Amino acid sequence: MTIDSSRLVWLAVLLGAYAVVCLLPCLRWWRGRDAGPAPAPDDWIVAYASQTGQAEQLARHTADSLALAGVGARLCELGQLTAARLAAAERVLFIVSTYGEGDAPDQAAAFVAGPMAAGVPLARLRYALLALGDRGYAEFCGFGRALDAWLAGQGAARLFDPIEVDRGQAAAIDSWRLQLSRLAGTSDAPDWSAPPFVPWRLCERRLLNAGGVGAPLYHLELEPVDAALPDWRSGDLAQIAAPGDPDHPREYSVASIPADGRVHLLVRLHRHADGGVGAASGWLALEAPLGAPIALRLRAHRRFRLEQNAGRPLILIGNGSGMAGLRGHLRARAADGHGRNWLLFGERHAAHDFHYRDEIEAWREAGHVTRLDMVFSRDQPSRLYVQDRLAEEGEEVRRWLARGAAIYVCGSVDGMAGGVDRALERIVGRAQLDALAAQGRYRRDVY
Repeated sequence: MTIDSSRLVWLAVLLGAYAVVCLLPCLRWWRGRDAGPAPAPDDWIVAYASQTGQAEQLARHTADSLALAGVGARLCELGQLTAARLAAAERVLFIVSTYGEGDAPDQAAAFVAGPMAAGVPLARLRYALLALGDRGYAEFCGFGRALDAWLAGQGAARLFDPIEVDRGQAAAIDSWRLQLSRLAGTSDAPDWSAPPFVPWRLCERRLLNAGGVGAPLYHLELEPVDAALPDWRSGDLAQIAAPGDPDHPREYSVASIPADGRVHLLVRLHRHADGGVGAASGWLALEAPLGAPIALRLRAHRRFRLEQNAGRPLILIGNGSGMAGLRGHLRARAADGHGRNWLLFGERHAAHDFHYRDEIEAWREAGHVTRLDMVFSRDQPSRLYVQDRLAEEGEEVRRWLARGAAIYVCGSVDGMAGGVDRALERIVGRAQLDALAAQGRYRRDVY
């Protein structure tokens, strides 16, 4: 039987087309196997950058509210949002905090150094922004505003105007919830209210730096008035609503663990230029009598908890009232029998400012503190700070990190925290330091 050559040609063409159709899915998989799954067109992304945990908490509430409305949403840290994922996204809700004078949170470092520095075409993106800040700083919501300007500059369009929150202001957060309900097409968004303040009794107060040149620093101990002692983790925060300013609660690092039976705080008395004292610090340090009820609630601070670092060696670095957060971790480590702890701490004079000296030296003798570096800036002719000592010990820092250590920094953002960050950058390089932050091995509670 003879077959027409033209028919053979058409048969070959049809078979080739069929093969292409069959192979296309495989080719798409092969090309995209390293890029990860592309977001579905209707998916929303909720990206957050938090320093003390509030932005993360609000981001989780946001994602949960969208899920209840049947809207798929992926929750991620801002630092995990790559340029490729951002360029592919159609709707992103950004919830970001600012700390210090306009600084980005640590969780945003990779995003600032990556997509923001390089630029990303975002003409298809629609976004909304919730910016958290404190009007006590000149650069209120500085990072949120910078992010908004960058997004607009890349061609992204706002879903609605940015909402700025001053120190957790409830009205601003309610505005965000209302806008979110409108976008999701629902009117029954769950209540995001924080737990109520409850009365705690002020049981003990003592001055730690009598005779020192710095502002008075007080150790306080509190216990619940009518309730059982709640659970918390080292690294968590206590929020206190002072009678003189109840709408703006102050946050303090908890310096104790539940096994102590009380919440311990370190409170530095703040004085204004006119000689007056801070509403919260003045009340706690000078005005509230022992036995007085203090309106308090505890808040998880997951960015400063031990969590996956509980079994690692720790390098604990801080100054001033930052001893509170570090002491909480050291008490937790001592209770669990972990001894691989290196404490580097800075203050003014050893004679007046060696806070918890007896306790720290007992930990060292018992092996709970492997290495101790107390740096007193004014006990020698030239000033010496904790970041200077850290820089001197660069080789030792590298050895600890090679053994898997995590770094926790607690204290003032001005001077200490920035100086420590620069010293660590010189020791290990910015890329490795950012990698440690992304792994959760470089954590900061700074204010």
